[in-house]
Amino acid sequence: MYARSVTVRGNAQSIDDAIAYLRDQVMPAAQEIEGCVGMSVMCDRDSGRCIATTAWETEEAMHNSASRLHDMRQRYAEMMGGQPEVQEWEIGILHRAHPAPDGACCRLIWSRGNPHDVERVLDTFRMAMLPRVEELPGFCSISMLVDRASGRAVTATVYDSREAMNRASDAARSMREEFTRQMSGEITDVAEMDLVLAHLRVPETV
Repeated sequence: MYARSVTVRGNAQSIDDAIAYLRDQVMPAAQEIEGCVGMSVMCDRDSGRCIATTAWETEEAMHNSASRLHDMRQRYAEMMGGQPEVQEWEIGILHRAHPAPDGACCRLIWSRGNPHDVERVLDTFRMAMLPRVEELPGFCSISMLVDRASGRAVTATVYDSREAMNRASDAARSMREEFTRQMSGEITDVAEMDLVLAHLRVPETV
């Protein structure tokens, strides 16, 4: 499974209009394309950062969809008043405890490591970290997207609510610092966002 994320850093006051456009126009168009397995949208209403992610059965399907969604991607960026940052990923890990409710939030961690270590990172995360993550307050799901060529990854942990995410903050920080140290990686960015659209049909990978 693969995913394309489109990040726009723009006008926070335009986020609601952009979300409506992504939900009502972009998602139906994407779902009509062969190989699409859903879409999610996360946003930070304070900073004006919005991330729309489409998921695909194969890398070929993801690449084939690019031209068909290009104009809509540009329109989304224009509505936000920013430039689209496009990244393509392999979905290395996806695990759900239960569906995300209304008001769900997520913490995203971007990291970078040795490209040759990607498989070891995924295996270690599945075996050593997932059982501990499942114990965090309000845990809904977790995904890890990887770029094997560059060694980059982004991990998104979804919680029932912002309150739950805040209660899990210290434990989650300790785990990610420990894991990053063990894997000789580097955390490059951390963000907390509202999960405003979650329509993914990606199967579990663990």
